[in-house]
Amino acid sequence: MEESAKKKKSLFKSLKAEFKKIIWPDKKSFTRQTIAVVLTTVFLGAIIALLDLVIKFGINFVI
Repeated sequence: MEESAKKKKSLFKSLKAEFKKIIWPDKKSFTRQTIAVVLTTVFLGAIIALLDLVIKFGINFVI
């Protein structure tokens, strides 16, 4: 039982040490990266929807 408790303490201690090493982005950088991700997602979604529409039209034309 004691070994399990020691392992848990050690795990949380190392986890806490790792979290201290994290460098969080500032608000401006975070906002710019979020906008880039959202715009890229919308753009790729539009391309996929357009390709889907073209493929559907092509299949319906062949059938």
